[in-house]
Amino acid sequence: MKAIIALGGKGTRLRPLTFSTNKQLIPIANKPLCLYPLESVIDAGITEVGLVVNETRPAIEALIGDGKKFGIHATYIDQPEPLGVGHVVAISEKFIGGDSFVYILGDNIFTEGIKKPLLEFQKSKAAAVLTVVEHNENFRLGVPFFDNKGKLIKVVEKPVNPPNKFAVPGLYLFSPYVFEGFKGPDAIKPSARGEIEIVDLYNYLLKKGKRVDVVEIDGKWRDPGKFDDALETNKLILESSNKTDIKGSVDRDSKIIDGVILGKGSNIINSQIVGPVTIGENVQITHSYIGPYTSIGDDSEIVNSKIEYCILLSDVNIIDVKYKIEAAMIGNHTVISTTKQHVPTYSFMIADHCRIELPF
Repeated sequence: MKAIIALGGKGTRLRPLTFSTNKQLIPIANKPLCLYPLESVIDAGITEVGLVVNETRPAIEALIGDGKKFGIHATYIDQPEPLGVGHVVAISEKFIGGDSFVYILGDNIFTEGIKKPLLEFQKSKAAAVLTVVEHNENFRLGVPFFDNKGKLIKVVEKPVNPPNKFAVPGLYLFSPYVFEGFKGPDAIKPSARGEIEIVDLYNYLLKKGKRVDVVEIDGKWRDPGKFDDALETNKLILESSNKTDIKGSVDRDSKIIDGVILGKGSNIINSQIVGPVTIGENVQITHSYIGPYTSIGDDSEIVNSKIEYCILLSDVNIIDVKYKIEAAMIGNHTVISTTKQHVPTYSFMIADHCRIELPF
């Protein structure tokens, strides 16, 4: 059994952060997003992993390397053009080499891992397993259609009127037979948007009379590809761990409440930290309040300020901010401070696709 993880994409829904930071490296609970699907694959016992990349390769390779530090062997598969989620399968045939495989999107988090559908697949004689979750907005995703006996008959991408509450998350399991779908006169064709859709791989197998099982995943699934989703996912992961691990220093005038992770070289001075919160290495927090569901990256500094329900990347400096900062994502090397002018004004350096809300 092998695995492929799709690690391309421009992360347009997370701009402007993704103008300078690869989407798969955006931290969720201070861990790069792409490590969550990788850890799910590793936890399932898979050690041969294909990482499908494009211009993201340098950043991903710098993080994962050859995979040895994670106990795997990593193979890099280049996808020159973004031709769809299904296209990732097509270009991975050489790497798969006749094995069955798991395919997981590099920005998807499965809180209970992927062992359940993998075991179901390994026990069955199915050509594929379609994983599903209940989703209130499944019209935005792939949706399975069943006959009146509950048998899967097709999968439809973004149907107008879904017949059920199920949606297809970014986890797919296939036998090597799926590669037949890219060959011959009845090969899978690109959709109207010019991409090979993942649902069409399942529909090809069904059309050929192959067995496709459906497995509902355990736990929660998150695709934190948008601002609000990233904050909610950060909250979910912090809630699920909610542990206290203090590797830095906390002075006697500070108060630590509930699950707080504090990295090496970090100092808390005359401040209150209410977990769940994770704080990276070499962070200085002075005369401040850090509220629940906040992640603060390495080398940051918070002085005389209040922060809650936020994601701060590395080297963020927040100094003397009067009002509490809440529900914010703040990129690397950012400074937010109170002006020292006698007549206060707002001064910004703002990239594309930013959002700023000011008190009145």
